[in-house]
Amino acid sequence: MSGMWRVALTVHEDVVQNFAQVLEAHVDAVSTFELEEGGNWLIEGTSHGEPDQSRLVARVTVLAMALGVAQPTIEVEPLAPIDWVTQTYLSFPPIRAGRFFVHGSHHKKPVPAGCIGLLIEAAMAFGSGEHATTQGCLRALSDLRKSMPVTRALDMGCGSGILAFAIAKLWHAPVAAVDIDALSIMIAAENAHLNKVDKLVTCRGGDGYRTAIVRQKAPYDLIVANILARPLARMAPQLRRNLRPGGIAVLSGLLARQEKLVIAAHRRQGLKLVRRYRIGEWNTLVMKG
Repeated sequence: MSGMWRVALTVHEDVVQNFAQVLEAHVDAVSTFELEEGGNWLIEGTSHGEPDQSRLVARVTVLAMALGVAQPTIEVEPLAPIDWVTQTYLSFPPIRAGRFFVHGSHHKKPVPAGCIGLLIEAAMAFGSGEHATTQGCLRALSDLRKSMPVTRALDMGCGSGILAFAIAKLWHAPVAAVDIDALSIMIAAENAHLNKVDKLVTCRGGDGYRTAIVRQKAPYDLIVANILARPLARMAPQLRRNLRPGGIAVLSGLLARQEKLVIAAHRRQGLKLVRRYRIGEWNTLVMKG
């Protein structure tokens, strides 16, 4: 059957990457979402056309046996047709965050005076500006522009590229934008062109700080990482090695109750908290090396 289909399964954090890789072979795009800290994750895939359910079930069954875990239940269902134009208008109105005015191409009015426009289309990559974590980062960057120079920056886990573009527009400095998801890198590169910062922002796919361009461009005056609390904590030593002395790290993607974990991990690396931004239940941290 044609049309869009959804595939979903819930697994423990320890094996989420294993099952996500299996799902990637049967769908066009995969996303993972933390449901509970240190516990279960939701893996969702979308597919143009009905996926081969028998093959998918077989591969999930074999993987579960190999890992010694219970076989997760697989949900496979068609998605109702969506009027994407109307949906975009309804779900992605323009957003102001700090000095920035984030909008899609459907917004035809001029960017308000005194604002910096960021053109980001709603797409299958994290970071269209509507989430509190992205807004917190944009506010932090707006405030940092007043107090620090930036000659080289890194956007770790760039998603749509929105934070890399914000840095490029504020400081007119080169930015390395890195993400492990190939689709995100394609979207970020296209968005860089739309925002006329493609000469400043270099988008590359890779495994975090191991990505070649990260090592080549280090050290950085500014590193932005809007990911999740546990990866942020785990990557703290690598961030320290790539941040110049006195450099700034903007960290987001964490709930308020998770900030102690992230702050402690970075304090062990010699960074100190200089400011936090709280929007709803989400925190953005500004730390100095």
